Amino acid sequence: MNRLSHVLAAGLLLATACIGTASAQEIKVGDLVIEHAWSRATPAGAKVGAGYLTITNNGTAPDRLIGGSTDVARAVEIHEMTMNDGVMKMRPVPDGLLIEPGKSVTLAPGGFHLMFVDLKSRLKQGGKLQASLEFEKAGKVGLTFQIESVGAKSPMSPMDGRKDHRM
Repeated sequence: MNRLSHVLAAGLLLATACIGTASAQEIKVGDLVIEHAWSRATPAGAKVGAGYLTITNNGTAPDRLIGGSTDVARAVEIHEMTMNDGVMKMRPVPDGLLIEPGKSVTLAPGGFHLMFVDLKSRLKQGGKLQASLEFEKAGKVGLTFQIESVGAKSPMSPMDGRKDHRM
């Protein structure tokens, strides 16, 4: 390859890296950092969907995720999924989710998650869901959930069928 080809190849690699970084949303509100907000696509007629993300508390005092809202659903609830004696159970977390200082909490399939209740429309792969989360101390924060495939295990997981698998 000649010098121009090397420069063009390096530029393409840099542009590709920047696109991946730019699409990974990070929101800072007070001492909290919210990252990797995503959801799964829902089949036609589904009445619920789920939201996943990571919340890091960089402060010295705890905060608590107490709720949320979106125009796409009647309610946003905090839920926990657990396995007990081979039976999977899901229950609301009415007192909210504590975010200890210096720690991160990941809402993910099979554990804590946000439940979008009474969906008004289907969540479609490749789309976005706008929502607002409410914290006891940090207050309200708006964010965008990237909608991945129905069976996605994490943002941009191989189940998506895409070539740019990011975590």
